[in-house]
Amino acid sequence: MGTDGTVTYELRDDVAWLGLNRPHKRNAIDDALLGALEAAVRRAQDEAGTLVIFGHGPCFSAGLDLTEQRARKPAEVFHHSRAWHAAFSLLRHGRIPAIAALHGATIGGGLELAAACHIRVADETTFFALPEGTRGIYVGGGASVYVARLLGASRVTDMMLTGRVLEVAAAEQAGLVQYLVPQGEAQSKAAALAAKVAAMAPLTILGVLHALPRIQDMSEADGLFVESLTAALSMTGSEAAARLAEFAAKRAPRVMPPSES
Repeated sequence: MGTDGTVTYELRDDVAWLGLNRPHKRNAIDDALLGALEAAVRRAQDEAGTLVIFGHGPCFSAGLDLTEQRARKPAEVFHHSRAWHAAFSLLRHGRIPAIAALHGATIGGGLELAAACHIRVADETTFFALPEGTRGIYVGGGASVYVARLLGASRVTDMMLTGRVLEVAAAEQAGLVQYLVPQGEAQSKAAALAAKVAAMAPLTILGVLHALPRIQDMSEADGLFVESLTAALSMTGSEAAARLAEFAAKRAPRVMPPSES
Protein backbone atom coordinates (compact mmCIF):
# COMPACT_ATOMS: atom_id res chain seq x y z
CA MET A 1 0.00 0.00 0.00
CA GLY A 2 1.22 3.49 -0.79
CA THR A 3 1.20 5.37 2.53
CA ASP A 4 3.09 8.53 1.58
CA GLY A 5 1.31 11.77 0.77
CA THR A 6 -2.18 13.00 1.42
CA VAL A 7 -3.97 10.07 -0.23
CA THR A 8 -3.05 6.41 0.30
CA TYR A 9 -3.63 3.84 -2.42
CA GLU A 10 -4.02 0.09 -2.14
CA LEU A 11 -5.23 -2.41 -4.73
CA ARG A 12 -6.92 -5.45 -3.19
CA ASP A 13 -8.01 -7.94 -5.81
CA ASP A 14 -10.10 -5.80 -8.19
CA VAL A 15 -10.88 -3.02 -5.70
CA ALA A 16 -8.82 0.17 -5.27
CA TRP A 17 -8.80 1.65 -1.75
CA LEU A 18 -8.19 5.40 -1.59
CA GLY A 19 -7.59 6.81 1.89
CA LEU A 20 -7.73 10.50 2.77
CA ASN A 21 -4.56 10.86 4.81
CA ARG A 22 -4.46 14.12 6.75
CA PRO A 23 -5.75 12.82 10.10
CA HIS A 24 -4.10 15.65 12.05
CA LYS A 25 -6.25 18.05 9.99
CA ARG A 26 -9.37 15.85 10.16
CA ASN A 27 -8.71 15.07 6.48
CA ALA A 28 -9.47 18.65 5.49
CA ILE A 29 -9.13 19.01 1.74
CA ASP A 30 -6.46 21.37 0.48
CA ASP A 31 -5.15 21.71 -3.08
CA ALA A 32 -2.50 19.02 -2.56
CA LEU A 33 -5.03 16.47 -1.32
CA LEU A 34 -7.44 17.31 -4.12
CA GLY A 35 -4.70 16.79 -6.73
CA ALA A 36 -3.58 13.54 -5.11
CA LEU A 37 -7.17 12.30 -5.01
CA GLU A 38 -7.68 13.06 -8.68
CA ALA A 39 -4.49 11.19 -9.59
CA ALA A 40 -5.52 8.23 -7.43
CA VAL A 41 -8.96 8.09 -9.07
CA ARG A 42 -7.36 8.05 -12.53
CA ARG A 43 -5.06 5.23 -11.44
CA ALA A 44 -7.96 3.26 -9.98
CA GLN A 45 -9.93 3.58 -13.20
CA ASP A 46 -7.02 2.00 -15.06
CA GLU A 47 -6.37 -0.79 -12.55
CA ALA A 48 -9.58 -1.71 -10.72
CA GLY A 49 -13.20 -2.63 -11.20
CA THR A 50 -14.43 -0.61 -8.22
CA LEU A 51 -12.96 1.98 -5.85
CA VAL A 52 -13.60 2.76 -2.19
CA ILE A 53 -12.80 6.12 -0.59
CA PHE A 54 -12.38 6.33 3.18
CA GLY A 55 -10.72 8.57 5.75
CA HIS A 56 -7.75 7.75 7.97
CA GLY A 57 -8.03 8.88 11.57
CA PRO A 58 -11.02 10.27 13.46
CA CYS A 59 -13.33 11.08 10.56
CA PHE A 60 -13.99 10.93 6.83
CA SER A 61 -13.37 14.60 6.09
CA ALA A 62 -14.03 17.97 7.71
CA GLY A 63 -14.18 19.59 4.25
CA LEU A 64 -12.30 22.47 2.72
CA ASP A 65 -9.17 23.41 4.66
CA LEU A 66 -10.22 26.95 5.55
CA THR A 67 -7.01 27.59 7.50
CA GLU A 68 -5.04 27.50 4.25
CA GLN A 69 -7.37 29.76 2.32
CA ARG A 70 -6.05 33.11 1.20
CA ALA A 71 -7.68 36.18 -0.22
CA ARG A 72 -8.76 35.48 -3.79
CA LYS A 73 -10.37 37.55 -6.49
CA PRO A 74 -13.78 36.35 -7.74
CA ALA A 75 -12.29 34.79 -10.87
CA GLU A 76 -9.76 32.87 -8.76
CA VAL A 77 -12.51 31.54 -6.50
CA PHE A 78 -14.49 30.53 -9.57
CA HIS A 79 -11.61 28.52 -11.04
CA HIS A 80 -10.79 26.99 -7.65
CA SER A 81 -14.37 25.77 -7.40
CA ARG A 82 -14.23 24.41 -10.94
CA ALA A 83 -11.11 22.41 -10.03
CA TRP A 84 -13.15 20.67 -7.32
CA HIS A 85 -15.93 20.05 -9.83
CA ALA A 86 -13.47 18.51 -12.28
CA ALA A 87 -12.00 16.17 -9.67
CA PHE A 88 -15.39 15.03 -8.37
CA SER A 89 -16.82 14.73 -11.89
CA LEU A 90 -13.97 12.37 -12.74
CA LEU A 91 -15.12 10.25 -9.82
CA ARG A 92 -18.83 10.55 -10.58
CA HIS A 93 -18.63 10.04 -14.34
CA GLY A 94 -15.66 7.69 -14.51
CA ARG A 95 -15.49 4.14 -15.77
CA ILE A 96 -15.86 2.34 -12.44
CA PRO A 97 -18.29 2.63 -9.50
CA ALA A 98 -17.16 4.56 -6.43
CA ILE A 99 -18.15 3.70 -2.86
CA ALA A 100 -17.67 6.05 0.11
CA ALA A 101 -17.03 4.43 3.51
CA LEU A 102 -17.92 7.10 6.06
CA HIS A 103 -17.32 7.65 9.75
CA GLY A 104 -17.28 10.69 12.00
CA ALA A 105 -17.40 14.18 10.52
CA THR A 106 -18.47 14.30 6.87
CA ILE A 107 -18.73 18.02 6.49
CA GLY A 108 -18.73 20.60 3.69
CA GLY A 109 -16.33 19.44 0.99
CA GLY A 110 -16.22 16.02 2.66
CA LEU A 111 -19.97 15.69 2.17
CA GLU A 112 -19.58 16.89 -1.43
CA LEU A 113 -16.96 14.21 -2.03
CA ALA A 114 -19.16 11.52 -0.49
CA ALA A 115 -22.15 12.69 -2.54
CA ALA A 116 -20.10 12.41 -5.75
CA CYS A 117 -19.69 8.67 -5.10
CA HIS A 118 -22.29 6.19 -6.30
CA ILE A 119 -22.84 4.32 -3.02
CA ARG A 120 -22.43 5.61 0.54
CA VAL A 121 -21.90 3.38 3.57
CA ALA A 122 -21.85 5.14 6.94
CA ASP A 123 -21.24 3.85 10.43
CA GLU A 124 -23.26 5.12 13.37
CA THR A 125 -20.66 7.78 14.31
CA THR A 126 -21.15 9.65 11.03
CA PHE A 127 -22.72 13.11 10.90
CA PHE A 128 -23.18 15.59 8.08
CA ALA A 129 -23.19 19.38 7.77
CA LEU A 130 -22.81 22.20 5.25
CA PRO A 131 -21.46 25.00 7.46
CA GLU A 132 -20.38 27.25 4.59
CA GLY A 133 -23.44 29.46 4.95
CA THR A 134 -22.73 30.22 8.62
CA ARG A 135 -19.19 31.20 7.63
CA GLY A 136 -20.31 33.75 5.08
CA ILE A 137 -19.55 31.70 1.97
CA TYR A 138 -21.37 29.41 -0.46
CA VAL A 139 -20.64 25.78 -1.28
CA GLY A 140 -18.21 25.30 -4.17
CA GLY A 141 -17.50 21.59 -4.48
CA GLY A 142 -20.76 20.43 -6.01
CA ALA A 143 -23.26 20.41 -3.14
CA SER A 144 -25.76 22.44 -5.16
CA VAL A 145 -25.99 19.47 -7.52
CA TYR A 146 -24.78 16.27 -5.86
CA VAL A 147 -26.07 16.82 -2.32
CA ALA A 148 -29.26 18.63 -3.38
CA ARG A 149 -30.20 15.80 -5.73
CA LEU A 150 -29.86 13.32 -2.89
CA LEU A 151 -31.42 15.30 -0.04
CA GLY A 152 -33.57 17.75 -1.97
CA ALA A 153 -33.01 21.49 -2.23
CA SER A 154 -35.18 22.22 0.83
CA ARG A 155 -32.96 20.18 3.18
CA VAL A 156 -29.79 21.72 1.72
CA THR A 157 -31.37 25.16 2.20
CA ASP A 158 -32.01 24.33 5.85
CA MET A 159 -28.47 23.04 6.40
CA MET A 160 -26.92 26.06 4.68
CA LEU A 161 -29.03 28.72 6.40
CA THR A 162 -29.13 27.28 9.91
CA GLY A 163 -25.95 25.22 10.15
CA ARG A 164 -28.05 22.17 10.98
CA VAL A 165 -26.08 18.99 11.63
CA LEU A 166 -27.73 15.92 10.12
CA GLU A 167 -27.47 12.73 12.14
CA VAL A 168 -26.73 9.55 10.26
CA ALA A 169 -30.11 7.92 10.94
CA ALA A 170 -31.88 10.94 9.45
CA ALA A 171 -29.45 10.92 6.54
CA GLU A 172 -30.32 7.29 5.83
CA GLN A 173 -34.04 8.03 5.95
CA ALA A 174 -33.55 10.96 3.57
CA GLY A 175 -31.66 8.84 1.04
CA LEU A 176 -28.19 10.33 1.49
CA VAL A 177 -26.84 7.07 2.94
CA GLN A 178 -27.74 3.69 1.45
CA TYR A 179 -26.20 1.55 4.22
CA LEU A 180 -26.01 2.29 7.95
CA VAL A 181 -23.73 -0.03 9.93
CA PRO A 182 -22.39 -0.26 13.50
CA GLN A 183 -19.36 1.78 14.54
CA GLY A 184 -16.17 0.68 12.83
CA GLU A 185 -17.85 -1.49 10.19
CA ALA A 186 -18.17 0.91 7.26
CA GLN A 187 -15.04 -0.34 5.50
CA SER A 188 -15.91 -4.02 5.89
CA LYS A 189 -19.40 -3.39 4.49
CA ALA A 190 -17.89 -1.34 1.66
CA ALA A 191 -15.50 -4.20 0.89
CA ALA A 192 -18.38 -6.67 0.59
CA LEU A 193 -20.32 -4.31 -1.67
CA ALA A 194 -17.25 -3.53 -3.80
CA ALA A 195 -16.64 -7.24 -4.41
CA LYS A 196 -20.21 -7.63 -5.67
CA VAL A 197 -20.04 -4.52 -7.83
CA ALA A 198 -16.67 -5.45 -9.35
CA ALA A 199 -18.21 -8.72 -10.55
CA MET A 200 -20.98 -6.99 -12.49
CA ALA A 201 -21.10 -7.18 -16.27
CA PRO A 202 -19.24 -4.19 -17.79
CA LEU A 203 -22.15 -3.14 -20.01
CA THR A 204 -24.49 -3.16 -17.02
CA ILE A 205 -22.09 -0.91 -15.11
CA LEU A 206 -21.87 1.39 -18.11
CA GLY A 207 -25.65 1.74 -18.18
CA VAL A 208 -25.97 2.37 -14.45
CA LEU A 209 -23.13 4.92 -14.28
CA HIS A 210 -23.76 6.79 -17.52
CA ALA A 211 -27.32 6.22 -18.75
CA LEU A 212 -29.26 6.27 -15.48
CA PRO A 213 -28.06 9.73 -14.28
CA ARG A 214 -28.76 11.27 -17.69
CA ILE A 215 -32.22 9.73 -17.86
CA GLN A 216 -33.13 11.64 -14.68
CA ASP A 217 -32.68 14.91 -16.58
CA MET A 218 -34.71 13.82 -19.64
CA SER A 219 -38.38 13.97 -20.48
CA GLU A 220 -40.33 10.77 -19.82
CA ALA A 221 -40.38 9.79 -23.50
CA ASP A 222 -36.67 10.48 -24.02
CA GLY A 223 -35.74 8.66 -20.83
CA LEU A 224 -37.67 5.54 -21.82
CA PHE A 225 -36.07 5.66 -25.27
CA VAL A 226 -32.56 5.76 -23.81
CA GLU A 227 -33.52 2.98 -21.38
CA SER A 228 -34.48 0.78 -24.35
CA LEU A 229 -31.20 1.53 -26.12
CA THR A 230 -29.22 0.71 -22.98
CA ALA A 231 -31.17 -2.51 -22.47
CA ALA A 232 -30.47 -3.52 -26.07
CA LEU A 233 -26.76 -2.84 -25.62
CA SER A 234 -26.45 -4.79 -22.39
CA MET A 235 -28.69 -7.76 -23.23
CA THR A 236 -26.92 -8.56 -26.50
CA GLY A 237 -23.44 -8.75 -24.95
CA SER A 238 -21.62 -12.06 -24.58
CA GLU A 239 -21.52 -11.82 -20.80
CA ALA A 240 -25.27 -11.33 -20.59
CA ALA A 241 -25.79 -14.44 -22.72
CA ALA A 242 -23.61 -16.51 -20.38
CA ARG A 243 -25.31 -15.23 -17.23
CA LEU A 244 -28.81 -15.70 -18.62
CA ALA A 245 -27.87 -19.27 -19.58
CA GLU A 246 -26.77 -19.89 -15.98
CA PHE A 247 -30.10 -18.55 -14.77
CA ALA A 248 -32.04 -20.76 -17.20
CA ALA A 249 -30.06 -23.77 -15.99
CA LYS A 250 -30.85 -22.82 -12.36
CA ARG A 251 -27.17 -22.36 -11.55
CA ALA A 252 -27.44 -18.64 -10.78
CA PRO A 253 -27.96 -17.41 -7.20
CA ARG A 254 -31.60 -16.87 -6.28
CA VAL A 255 -32.90 -13.53 -5.05
CA MET A 256 -33.51 -14.02 -1.34
CA PRO A 257 -35.26 -11.92 1.32
CA PRO A 258 -32.84 -9.61 3.18
CA SER A 259 -33.17 -11.68 6.36
CA GLU A 260 -31.93 -14.78 4.53
CA SER A 261 -29.22 -13.32 2.28
